[in-house]
Amino acid sequence: MSEAAPETPNRVVTAAVLLIGNEILSGRTKDANLNYIAQRCTDLGIRLTEARVVADDEAAIVEAVRALQARVDYLFTTGGIGPTHDDITADCIAKAVGRPLIVNPEARALLEAHYGDQINPARLRMARTPEGAALIENPVSTAPGFRIDNVYVLAGIPKIMQAMFESLAPGLVGGAPLLSRALEVDLPESVIAAVLTDAQASFADQLDIGSYPFARGGGFGVSVVLRSTDSDTLARGLATVADGLRNLGGRVEERT
Repeated sequence: MSEAAPETPNRVVTAAVLLIGNEILSGRTKDANLNYIAQRCTDLGIRLTEARVVADDEAAIVEAVRALQARVDYLFTTGGIGPTHDDITADCIAKAVGRPLIVNPEARALLEAHYGDQINPARLRMARTPEGAALIENPVSTAPGFRIDNVYVLAGIPKIMQAMFESLAPGLVGGAPLLSRALEVDLPESVIAAVLTDAQASFADQLDIGSYPFARGGGFGVSVVLRSTDSDTLARGLATVADGLRNLGGRVEERT
């Protein structure tokens, strides 16, 4: 993995993911890209705040890009930059950001060098970007992604998408990494709700507390996940919640 980018510790840096493709919505393709991007954003101190899936439809893609781009620091899209007629992401991004779509000279040179005399109009479609876009390296199959403003356009094939993401990761500037610790308790959510509510109120916006019920091996319980950018706050919050759960008679264990 690439090293984390420099941090901006006093600000929450945000991102969104836009997954593009009819094949995802139909169930034909099981998406693996969102999970990867979410994990890497966490590594880099970037808070993923939203993800959407849209069809290969121009109006839907343009609307989603404009809406998400306006409220996050980074918007990552996956899918729809291949050589076929239904790969319309480049066209839609150009429309969304108000730039003409061009055959990018640098991208064209890369593809011509890679394909040689096998280059054809379909393959040259993958050289199209909005005017002014910077290329994102594709060390797997050469055809590049691109960045325009705060929109990063990546491939849909997971292996290629991951390689593209790692090529751009050193340039992503994150905030303080979000740390997390987790407890498991053998009590239902309805019993522990007041403890979690009181703990959240005590720490306000310094700490996020989430509860996630589980059923396992004939038993049940709740995983309580605490998140903060400050390790001391996280430790104090964990102790507060653990004490409250034990006072209810629960068996409490910390989980990694």
